[in-house]
Amino acid sequence: MKLRWVNTVLEPDENFANGDLWESVRSLERPGRLDPCACCSPVISILNNAMNVTDEELCDVSYWKYKSEMPPEPCDRKRLFVNAKIFTVDEGFSVVSALAIEDGKIVATGDGSILKEEHQDAELIDCQGRTILPGFVEPHMHFLPIATIGKFEDVGPFRYPSFDDALTRLRELAEAADADQWIMARQFDPSLQEGPGQLTRQMLDTVSTTAPVFVYNASLHFAYCNSRALAVAGIDKHTPDQPGSSFGREQDGTPNGVLQGGRVMSLVVRHNPAQQDYDLAEACIEVCHRANRVGITTFCDQGTGLSRGVKELEMYQALAESRRMTTRLRYSLSYALADQWDQQSVQYGDGDEFVRATGWKIVSDGSNQGLSGLQREPYLFSEECGVAYVEADSLKEMVLDRATKGWPMVVHANGDQAIDNVLDAFEVAFDQGLMTNTPWRIEHCSILHDEQIVRMRKMNLSPSFLIGHVYYWGKAMRDTIFGEVKASLLDRTAACEENGIRWTLHSDEPVTEMGPLRCIENAVTRKLWREPESTLASHECIDVKTAIRAMTIDAAWQCHSDHEIGSLEVGKCADFVVLGKDPVKVAADEISQIQVLETWMNGQCVFSSSDDG
Repeated sequence: MKLRWVNTVLEPDENFANGDLWESVRSLERPGRLDPCACCSPVISILNNAMNVTDEELCDVSYWKYKSEMPPEPCDRKRLFVNAKIFTVDEGFSVVSALAIEDGKIVATGDGSILKEEHQDAELIDCQGRTILPGFVEPHMHFLPIATIGKFEDVGPFRYPSFDDALTRLRELAEAADADQWIMARQFDPSLQEGPGQLTRQMLDTVSTTAPVFVYNASLHFAYCNSRALAVAGIDKHTPDQPGSSFGREQDGTPNGVLQGGRVMSLVVRHNPAQQDYDLAEACIEVCHRANRVGITTFCDQGTGLSRGVKELEMYQALAESRRMTTRLRYSLSYALADQWDQQSVQYGDGDEFVRATGWKIVSDGSNQGLSGLQREPYLFSEECGVAYVEADSLKEMVLDRATKGWPMVVHANGDQAIDNVLDAFEVAFDQGLMTNTPWRIEHCSILHDEQIVRMRKMNLSPSFLIGHVYYWGKAMRDTIFGEVKASLLDRTAACEENGIRWTLHSDEPVTEMGPLRCIENAVTRKLWREPESTLASHECIDVKTAIRAMTIDAAWQCHSDHEIGSLEVGKCADFVVLGKDPVKVAADEISQIQVLETWMNGQCVFSSSDDG
């Protein structure tokens, strides 16, 4: 049995900025392992440092206003929505036919005929029998990383199932681009896309021999480029590897286009002049708009500080003050910058209903699909048990350190041993009466045993499940990663529900794409993407209403915001989504296909399908 320990606490700003310390951490992992854990990739900070925009500009509200389109519609108008099927998702999951809003808040719910009499001064909106839910809450994503790479073309497996499909799309982009324009893409994943195993320069040379082509692996720890990109960067067989970062090579030493680690990726991508002019403000606003298009009105950034350091908080506030933010933002600070956060005197609950600090994030292990989630027993067909990014004793110290300061903990743990370690650390704080400002969270919480569920219930802990693990990687978990018995312990939504544990669903974008209706369907059906006639652990399927709660009120509670969002009740924020069909009534495997017609945040329509291209 083999186990590897990695300590990920970062210190000097200059090391963080250039990615050196990140690479020293990542180099302790198994070389060549495709670990799809993008949140701790050095690439995001490297790309941000290549941009011409300064932190000072990004923290100035005028920068965001300048990038805006039209001023948002005033939200003080009184409106009455009638002739709708409105799931309030209150304690009794009440269904009403009408909803009145004013000044960005809900002022009444109930029967349409009664509310019409009581609110005769309101603008009347006939919903024509459509379904309204509370705005979806995405409890785990990575805001600035998504914005940083968001403009690159997505050639991942969920759009292009094979190498050939992805290469065809890249050729289309090259044909439409200028002769020397860099073709930038992301999300390529050879573990899920049918093909030979690696994307080499020879394959990318079929896209273009005159334009540089650069494709990020979904993990952001690998990338692939064509011969032209290597030539522009002046890289050949004499170019040495970098510490903790290397070029894939052919037998004679010539780079084959596979780039492992941030340092060698940086040697290539820094020659792309377009990166210097990357419009981060526009990209951030587009992330908000894209969230609105799938019905999200609030999302939680898990790992704030890992893109541009402590200045991110000022950026968030500037974005909110610009009045261009069309989603609410909650965030968990990254422990990697603990000393710097302490110097900023950031406290739990800082902010307002638009932007607020709600947690403290620690990454304790890797990912199961990357064979780096920390396991009790070795992986199937392997002698290795994964990677502990933080030693068990250090994790206890880190948790106690933040618990004494009043922070709710948010700890990433995929493997069952990692979950053991987190529970041990949390138990120390619990026994000392330090578990305040609950809920405390275990992120992903992927492989979960019965006795761990008992411990979680005792401490009132709350897991958030990356339900795409079941849909996208479930077949691999069953057949090549864990075997059928252990794979059945993946994302145990029903078991947690039966034991009175509140839980949520998340996308972890950029790992999987934001899509609450897709998450709901995945949790209800537990079908497998690569084997659609099969399910993984069907006894863990849950009903639609329970899944809706997981993406609304329970997610709001988990993000310490259920007093203001998550359900459609009087006094709460007027955040809701209008759907083309009722998710409770349609076939379970059609939920993800329901059209989002409108998304409303703070009493404003921030997305309408009738206006969307």
